[in-house]
Amino acid sequence: MGNFLTTSSVLQCPHGGSVSAISTNSVTKMGGAFVVTQSDTFTIAGCPFMLPGAVPSPCVTVQWITSSLSNTVNGNNAPTTDSQGLCLAGTQAPQGTVLISTTQTQVSGT
Repeated sequence: MGNFLTTSSVLQCPHGGSVSAISTNSVTKMGGAFVVTQSDTFTIAGCPFMLPGAVPSPCVTVQWITSSLSNTVNGNNAPTTDSQGLCLAGTQAPQGTVLISTTQTQVSGT
């Protein structure tokens, strides 16, 4: 059972870029912040990743591969600390999994 992610959760790409969640949820809060869903927008800023030959290839978005299957918010599955998110470049090339540093600790789900 993992803790649900919220708009205040601290997430990073594997290269140190900061992930920001833009949620369509404006009702359900946990720990004082809105709960995010798998279908929300997750953008990444500040990723320094370079391909060989010094070609910039920063992570720009997160696509959630797994999330809670039994808990939803507004009909959408909600990611937890047990979920896996894939960081993608602008070309949609996968560049590693999202790192979840902190989130609310009051509510968890499967």
